[in-house]
Amino acid sequence: MLKWLFGGLLALIGLAALIAVGGYFALKRDDVPYATLATKYESAASRYADLPGGIRMHYRDEGLPGAPVLVLIHGFSASLHTWEPWVERLATGENRINDYRIISIDLPGHGLTRAPAGYQASIESLRDAVAEFVRAQNLTSFALAGSSMGGNVAWEYALAHPEQVNALILVDSSGWPEVREDLADEPTVFKLLRNPVLGPAMSQLDNTRLVRGGLEGSFVDTALVTDAMVDRYVELSRAPGHRDILLQLTLGFRERNYATAERLAALQMPVLILTGDQDRLVPPEHARQFNEAIAGSQLIVFENVGHIPQEERPAESSMAAHEFLYRVYSPEFALQ
Repeated sequence: MLKWLFGGLLALIGLAALIAVGGYFALKRDDVPYATLATKYESAASRYADLPGGIRMHYRDEGLPGAPVLVLIHGFSASLHTWEPWVERLATGENRINDYRIISIDLPGHGLTRAPAGYQASIESLRDAVAEFVRAQNLTSFALAGSSMGGNVAWEYALAHPEQVNALILVDSSGWPEVREDLADEPTVFKLLRNPVLGPAMSQLDNTRLVRGGLEGSFVDTALVTDAMVDRYVELSRAPGHRDILLQLTLGFRERNYATAERLAALQMPVLILTGDQDRLVPPEHARQFNEAIAGSQLIVFENVGHIPQEERPAESSMAAHEFLYRVYSPEFALQ
């Protein structure tokens, strides 16, 4: 009897394993070729820069040549598309509030930027990729803005190259140590990807529902999370090599060089700090920590806004950036 029960149990376990394996392969998704993605996600302003180390960086250079330069760095798993509402209002739209030359970039492992096989992803390597891009574009002086992880890259860049950065804008920037309370409301997709066992397997599957949940957790107004937005995040994450880089960044997020008051005290340029008061990914308290640590910095908290104010409140957040930059560049550059 026991032998029969044991044999039945093994059969059930084997059947469950077979179903699990079958489910895995049913949900597994292949890479999407860059050429396919470019057809859908390039714009007329898209350009590419071949950088040392085998990085082919996708960027857009828009606005008025000769005007103040603003370099924009997106966040984790995002792309330069997140900045389109600011570009529309600051550089290219018919009703723009001022003229800027705005350069938005896709970091390695994101958007349409290619990285070589074996690329070792970290905040520092992303910072250095930005430095190589800046060198290739012969930029010597510019304002720098970063969102979320891109904010972390931006303030690390400003610490490493303070002579180049004449103004810094941090939008819901990461960089301070996370505590258990910070992660309580974190979207499920990030919790799963940060699991060292589940993460590698999950990254190969169809994560459309999880991505949608993560994006909805980034906005207060979830109606802004459209099917097109979800498709863009999902498809660009499947560019060759991207999932490995995203996984590296996810699993290594606790091993970076965190912000401290002592480190940030070296930032002497004007600094604007923006945050949504309902940010579930990077607590608004972290924005206040940046404000306290960086002498002379300005903090603006947007009410009833989540993690991505440049998309959720584009008019207010771009105007805040414009007013800040006008004070930085005035009186050399007057309002139009």
